[in-house]
Amino acid sequence: MSDFVAGLPKAELHVHHVGSASPRMVSELAARHPGTVPSDPDELRRFFEFHDFAHFIEVYLAVVDLIRTPDDIRYLTYEVARELATTQMVRYVELTCTPYTSVLPHDPDRGMTIEAYTEAIEDARLAAERELGIVMRWIYDIPGEAGVPAAEETLRFALDHGGDGLIGFGLGGPEIGVDRAQFKPYFDAARAAGLRSVPHAGETTGPETIWAALRDLGAERIGHGTSAAQDPELLAHLADAGIPLEVCPSSNVATRAVASLDEHPLPLFVDAGVTVTINSDDPPMFNTTLNQEYDVAARLLDLDEAGIAELARAGVRASWAPDDVRTRLLSEIDAYVVAPAGGAERP
Repeated sequence: MSDFVAGLPKAELHVHHVGSASPRMVSELAARHPGTVPSDPDELRRFFEFHDFAHFIEVYLAVVDLIRTPDDIRYLTYEVARELATTQMVRYVELTCTPYTSVLPHDPDRGMTIEAYTEAIEDARLAAERELGIVMRWIYDIPGEAGVPAAEETLRFALDHGGDGLIGFGLGGPEIGVDRAQFKPYFDAARAAGLRSVPHAGETTGPETIWAALRDLGAERIGHGTSAAQDPELLAHLADAGIPLEVCPSSNVATRAVASLDEHPLPLFVDAGVTVTINSDDPPMFNTTLNQEYDVAARLLDLDEAGIAELARAGVRASWAPDDVRTRLLSEIDAYVVAPAGGAERP
């Protein structure tokens, strides 16, 4: 089954730009900017051992601090695309980017202009599509812990400097103590401009955070949504409204949002008729890959090859890929499934 997953064409909808920096990439960035993050790969693996969600945020921000120049942004973006395309068979990705943490006009020695940031990610996007065959799109997310000032700046970045690849507007970071309603005006403006709403919600807080994301932010997909399992009414609403959950099982265990993989609510979501997509979140930081997340889902849901392929199709259908990309990727999945063992479509 793992061999089948490894060759299956996929879409990845919930994966973070900085959080996709592998030990190899972080080592390169740490060598460029010596400081608190170790550059030795073995030390980095220990550095990425999280105690809880708060510790994860601390480590994540330490890696963010390594990304200081447009060349750093371009390097990271292209290398993330390379690993997704060549090792995970990802054909389309919606990469969550947080420009607010890299564009720091109040500290010019440790930031860059939004124009330089946009140019770097767009250059990497076009090169990756041309050279690697992966189609990339961006979701700009607000780091929730930075509050309204971050929302104002992220909206400005999105509306004035989004680039051709920008399709969505999100909200990440800690949920505890971060009221969703304060971000409503910014999501309203982003949606009015044609961006899709895709906030994180219910990862480390209860179902009310998910209700708030739906009510106040107009969420069209929910990042994580783990605590929806606690509210049958919410599950029914998600199912009836066709609002997908972006499920990231290993991430939820690594951040202690879920006690173990065996206790993950993924089967409950499926039994309730909720659309689920399988994603990797911050894969190197959580010692996982998209392929491994599909393996986990296959075990939890007791899926055969046809069931796994349908999970991949669900990810494509829930995406905001251009119509031609969606059609092509669904056809690739179909061709892969029917190819005989050892056929040209299989790895």
